[in-house]
Amino acid sequence: MTATACKPSLSCPVTDEMVAAYRRDGFVKVPGVLTPEEVALYAQASLDATEQHAGDRRYGAFDQTVNIWRKDPLLKQLTLHPVLAAAAKKLHGGRLRIWHDHILIKRPQKSTATEFHQDKPYWPHATSPNPLSAWIALCDVPVEKGCMTFLPGSQNWTSLPAQDLNDSQSLANICGDMRWIPRVTMPLRAGECTFHHGLCAHMATPNHTPDPRIAYVIIYMDETATYSGIKHIVTDPLNLQPGDRLDGELFPEV
Repeated sequence: MTATACKPSLSCPVTDEMVAAYRRDGFVKVPGVLTPEEVALYAQASLDATEQHAGDRRYGAFDQTVNIWRKDPLLKQLTLHPVLAAAAKKLHGGRLRIWHDHILIKRPQKSTATEFHQDKPYWPHATSPNPLSAWIALCDVPVEKGCMTFLPGSQNWTSLPAQDLNDSQSLANICGDMRWIPRVTMPLRAGECTFHHGLCAHMATPNHTPDPRIAYVIIYMDETATYSGIKHIVTDPLNLQPGDRLDGELFPEV
């Protein structure tokens, strides 16, 4: 496969209404970020990359391949996609860097739920209060295939410890108020995406279908982010010291 992607639209699909919804709820659906041609190209590339790298980490809920943009020239074009970057910056309202990307494959009829959690407590970030993720559907993702569910407003809980993605009661046991927030489930068609704040609690349903669920996630952090010192697969090999900037070619500004 060549490393030549389809030419994307350069228009930002995010409206002012979407910005308001994102800042209120902590998540928003953005349709039409990828063309059908891009979806077909990047979906196959994601399946190929997962097979080639055997998933950097394999869980009961999903196979995860991290920082594929550093290994695959074609998928690098998706991670640095100008439409997605423009949408992220408009929702965030400031300057951003790539934290990392990852392919998330839920295997056919074998996966389990990814239980409610916030992302940010897992990340070794200081001075990055408003990270956000683009969760891109590279296939149709109805509820039965592993779509996302969000807890609106949960980004306002800023000091919770990391939760257990495999324990359905973990988040509720840590923060009982989360149990009573009405859930919003967001099935997506191929080429659509959701953006969610790094503190917006979310989960993904199991994949009960005969086909893999292919999601591609791009995580953006505040441009000023520094290393906090906690362990993480991305930063562990870098010999960073607490307070070091997360910048340079490994964490490019978009």
